Parts: sequence; C-alpha cells; structure tokens
Amino acid sequence: MKTLITGSTGFLGSAVLRELLDDGREVKVLVRKGTDTANIDGLDVEIAYGDLRDLESIRSALNGCDILYHVAAYYSLWDRDQQLIYEINVEGTRKILQAAKEKGLEKIVYTSTVGCIGLNEDQTPATENTFFNQNTLSNDYKKSKYQAEQIVLEFARNGLPVVIVNPSTPVGPRDIKPTPTGKIILDFLKRDMPAYLDTGLNLIDVADCARGHILAEKKGVSGEKYILGNRNMSLFEILVTLEKITGLKAPLVKIPYWAALSAGWVCEAISNHITGKPPAIPLAGVRMAKYFMYFDASKAVQKLGLPQSPVEKALKKAVCW
Repeated sequence: MKTLITGSTGFLGSAVLRELLDDGREVKVLVRKGTDTANIDGLDVEIAYGDLRDLESIRSALNGCDILYHVAAYYSLWDRDQQLIYEINVEGTRKILQAAKEKGLEKIVYTSTVGCIGLNEDQTPATENTFFNQNTLSNDYKKSKYQAEQIVLEFARNGLPVVIVNPSTPVGPRDIKPTPTGKIILDFLKRDMPAYLDTGLNLIDVADCARGHILAEKKGVSGEKYILGNRNMSLFEILVTLEKITGLKAPLVKIPYWAALSAGWVCEAISNHITGKPPAIPLAGVRMAKYFMYFDASKAVQKLGLPQSPVEKALKKAVCW
C-alpha cells in the first residue's frame, strides 16, 4: 500500500512524512521543481515532481497510490500575487481530489486549519460544532482555506472517503520558512520582540499533530472534522515559557490592538508601494491576533487517540532546532 503526501518539504508535512516512514509505510511525495528539499533530504521516499496547478502531474503522482495526505498549502500572510494563494489552496485542492476520485483511492486526509473553525466571543475553547462567522476570515490565506474546505466537504458528501483535520498551532523542529508562530520564537531568540499583543493560541507538538493525521486516516469518519490541538495559552504565557527555557527575558510591554493595527497598515503600504517585500508587521497577522484562537481538541483525543505531549517540551525542541 503506497501513500502520496503533498507538502512534505514544509514544517507540518515533513513531520507527517516522518510519522508515515516510522510506521513502515511506502511513501511517494509530490514536490515542485526548485523547492527547498532540506526537510526530506536523505529520507527513503519516492519523489514525483509536479504542481497542484497541473492536473496531469497530479494524476501521474497518484499512480500506484492507495492513500493521499493533502498537507500542502500556500501559507502566506502577504503576497503581491494574491490570486496565487487561491490557485494553489482552492483550485489545487479541487484538482487533487478530482484525481483521487478518478483513481479510486481508499482514504484521503485533508489538512485544513482551525482558521476554518468558529470562535466563541467569550474566549472559551471552540469545538468542531461552534458556529462559524465568516467575518473572522481576515486574510486571503484563511479565505482560501475556508473555500477549499467547502470543496472537500462537497466531495465527501458525494462519496469520496476524505477526512478533514484542523491543526491548531504546531510547534517544533524543521519550521524552515518559518511559520508565523515559528517567527515569534525566532524573534524572541533574536531579541526582536520588544512588546507583545494580548492574544492567544492553541499549541500542539508538531509530532503529535502529524500523528493525528495518521490516526485520522485509520479511525476518522469521512466528511468529519477533527481539531488537532492541545493547550490554550496567551501569547504572554508562551513568551514567559520561552523565558524559562532560554533564560532570555520576555517582553513586558503590551501593545494596544489599535497601535498594532496602525503599524500593520503602514508596513503594508510600504511593502505594496515601495519595497515589494513582505511587511515587517503583516496586517493580516495583526487582524488574526484580534481573536483568541482557543480550541477544544476533545473529539480528536477521544475518537482518534490524539497524543497530548507537553507543549513546553515542543517549544524547547523548537528553540533547540
């Protein structure tokens, strides 16, 4: 039984790949030519070169495969070419699911995001059934992932054996880009974080999140969603934890939301009209920070057996890496 995984060169995808290999699975990876392959170099995998925007390359990659993990996404809080986000995240998902249907795959695991889960106004942890307010879709990445998830649900209603996992905020090694959360850790280590916003996240060890994908393949119900998360922490709690790990002092100055939003607008304007480079303070990131992203992963823990390793250890692994 051969498994195809997309996004294997990225942070979460490379963790999923390693979990599959640890289970003795035969794995093929879909990789765009020119992609940095540092996260998969030396691993025993078959490489199929292709692109999510190219249906024929997807069909070719799926030849001989029985299982698909669609982890790949264009995760960006700013890009001059906004359409590219939709071409990859939305239309790319449609193409790969159509190809999977044609091939008659046994099971598909689609990696969504908790950005597609509703939030409670009182900051209590949300579940898969919490009402979703589309006004929380604060940037093109979240909008594209929401649209893609609707496509996945439609395929599931039409009989495709696809399970949706909604990772919260994975932390750990090999966050090479880095992700926005990885950048928080990096900025803390480089002493580039003089202040913080009053916001909150749900953290999970990236290895646990990856194991949750495999458990979803084995135990997940088609058409169902599973939050892959662990511990809810305010940003200040995260920074204090990093202080304990590193001995470096956490910032004590809390920035008002309006000040961060103003800075985001200025940085965005400079990027769009002058430098053409990503903004120092992404406006999309500030808008996301308006909401406390607190979630309840009980469904995945109870139905799938999602591991809940200590988040402090995951942060320490991220710091060491």
